[in-house]
Amino acid sequence: MITESALQHSCSTKLGQKQRNDDMQQQASEATAALEEPPSILWGLDPAFCAFSRLYVCDILTMKESCQVTGIYLYNSHPIYRVDVLGTVVYKKEREDFFCYGVDDGTGVITCLCWKNEKWTEQGDLGTSEAGVMAGGAPGGFNPVTALKALKQAQLDSSRLEIGELLRVRGTLKTSRRSEREIMASTYYKVNDPVMAAQIAWMMEAPQLYRECYDKPFQPQTSTAGASVTSRLGKATGILKSFLNDNAVSRFRTLDVVDLLQPLFPSEPQTASTSQEPVAGPSVSQQLRQLLQEALQILQDEGSVFLKVKSQDKVYHVTEQDKDLLMATKDIIREDSRREKYAEKGCHILHILSAVRQRYSCNVSKAALELVLRSLEYNSDIISTSDNYYTMI
Repeated sequence: MITESALQHSCSTKLGQKQRNDDMQQQASEATAALEEPPSILWGLDPAFCAFSRLYVCDILTMKESCQVTGIYLYNSHPIYRVDVLGTVVYKKEREDFFCYGVDDGTGVITCLCWKNEKWTEQGDLGTSEAGVMAGGAPGGFNPVTALKALKQAQLDSSRLEIGELLRVRGTLKTSRRSEREIMASTYYKVNDPVMAAQIAWMMEAPQLYRECYDKPFQPQTSTAGASVTSRLGKATGILKSFLNDNAVSRFRTLDVVDLLQPLFPSEPQTASTSQEPVAGPSVSQQLRQLLQEALQILQDEGSVFLKVKSQDKVYHVTEQDKDLLMATKDIIREDSRREKYAEKGCHILHILSAVRQRYSCNVSKAALELVLRSLEYNSDIISTSDNYYTMI
């Protein structure tokens, strides 16, 4: 007779063995996936990495996250973190600082977090502070204040959508705390499409993009030319980092640092023969500007620099040298830590990021905020109560 205790021991042994086998299989699959991924240093060679990829929602929801860098997802070996989606709003929620829309493109539904900006706080100012100016306008003439108010109202109307309306969203992908895939919108607007022209054009372009780009696996060149380009990009990134650290630069423009990369393009010796035909391809200055843009993009992805205001004359702010950003983050943690909701555990990094974007700049990335929090914690201005939670000392 098999006793009950012996049966329980046998079952527990089998369960433990099964758990160990599952863990080994998971580790093996993760190692295989890491080997199948292209090296992260070569991701910049893929056009899909820097573009807003027009993928179907079903593919966005099923993409696997990279084993090398969090926040990067892989579709057929293509590294993707920014997407462009067009679909119908099937549910909505409004919060104090953002809208939450569920967008359905016919293949699936994805949640899109669309942040409000300063126009939502200024919508009530025109009716009070500018009432006298509006009354003093010439009868029947053009009133710039009235036109400005109508323009702002049109902007608000294009940002507030109802269920059944068509929405276009561009933004970065993220995984929420509930392990759900979401889009953090950088641009979103309502699409007026009464005859479905925009939707038909979208449905015709998407299969073509899949055939020409997304369905073809990303295979970076491993030739000598590809290796030299990768090595040159790494050197350019290192030169910029050394310049910013050694000189304690707080902000700069591309014209201020473009000459630093000139030694990476040595001039070719002139030959006596003039019968040689010129080689087709980008000039040295074009290659220099392209290399600078790629190196600055790497620094932005790392959070080392960011654009406080996106404009034609790009001014990059160095994260760790931006005193205003440090003070804004410190003030937010100090103020919110006094609230009963955050008094015990502290403020979560996503809450701090939302507040910083509302108060300081909507272009501050999570990577940049992590550098700021690390700097404040190193200076003993704040402490980390647990993983991703911060409070004042």
